[in-house]
Amino acid sequence: MSTLKNKVQLIGNVGNTPEITTLESGKRIAKFSIATNAFYKNSKGEKEQDTQWHNIVAWGKIADIIEKYVGKGKEVALEGKLTSRSYEDKDGAKRYVTEVVANEILLLGTKDEDTSND
Repeated sequence: MSTLKNKVQLIGNVGNTPEITTLESGKRIAKFSIATNAFYKNSKGEKEQDTQWHNIVAWGKIADIIEKYVGKGKEVALEGKLTSRSYEDKDGAKRYVTEVVANEILLLGTKDEDTSND
């Protein structure tokens, strides 16, 4: 068990256009969210959907790939680690954020998702 690591793998759809920022140091960061869906049957046997939203952060070359190829609605698979941080908002209240820091991303779906597969 000592070899277990903080590792997250997700497949989902991008919920917003990724926000790309270049820091003063020249490092680039991409921030966006993805939705993952799980399906199950409720006590009445009806199909239910549970959607979870995940905040994603990516740095460097991965941020460059995201800027070029990832847009709202695009299906992606990613791997990274789970991180938590806190900050004070403008009203002085302490806020907590949990994010996935992506170190790999795989673009899924078709190259041109606007065409139908008739």
